[in-house]
Amino acid sequence: MNILIVEDEASVRDILQSYFINEGWNVHITGDGREALKRIQLLKLDLVVLDLMIQGLPGEEVCRSIRQVSNIPLIMITSKARETDMINGLNLGADDYITKPFRMKEVIARIYALQRRINHLNKSGPNVLYFNRRRLMVNFEFEDVYIDGKPANLTATEFRTLSILVKKPGKVFSRHDLSYEVQGYRFIGDGRVMDVHIRNIRRKIEEDPKNPQYIVTKIGSGYKFTFQPDET
Repeated sequence: MNILIVEDEASVRDILQSYFINEGWNVHITGDGREALKRIQLLKLDLVVLDLMIQGLPGEEVCRSIRQVSNIPLIMITSKARETDMINGLNLGADDYITKPFRMKEVIARIYALQRRINHLNKSGPNVLYFNRRRLMVNFEFEDVYIDGKPANLTATEFRTLSILVKKPGKVFSRHDLSYEVQGYRFIGDGRVMDVHIRNIRRKIEEDPKNPQYIVTKIGSGYKFTFQPDET
């Protein structure tokens, strides 16, 4: 996902950028409203996170200008609750609002919630994804995985694990967070159990399981899926 952060307060901008990158997202930054409009014209963006109080051009003017030419998802950051009331009254067209000071977990959760709403409107996206020039195919409807045209024969748990990784390529999942996503509840126990599932998946989809190219280990952090979906 490509995100533009429009925030002139360096400390806030740096924190947002750091957390977004950790989620596996591509991040562009600016603190100027006029520059933001130029970036929106030049870049293919999936989300704009826009502070109300910025240099060059006020945030509400930037929001209005965006809405005249694009329906790109937009989250507005305000410093006070009354500012949120004000921009709601102006009907600027932002998809969500966050009030400073905020918790980064809340910001990330809002973005994922916005993604889910958009995906729902778009019929939840494709049922099939291809990776690595169509060498790897993941069919979410039938829970099938094919590698080089041959079935990988993943178990149900292995498929759930892989599907979580491929839906957020580039995002690093810790063992416990990945277990939580797969099991649906906070797993308390030996996180190394997930290592076994990852090892089995690699054995079934990797050309060389000892030197994986799809699911890689980030030492001290967890696992991530390295390929973006093929363009259809």
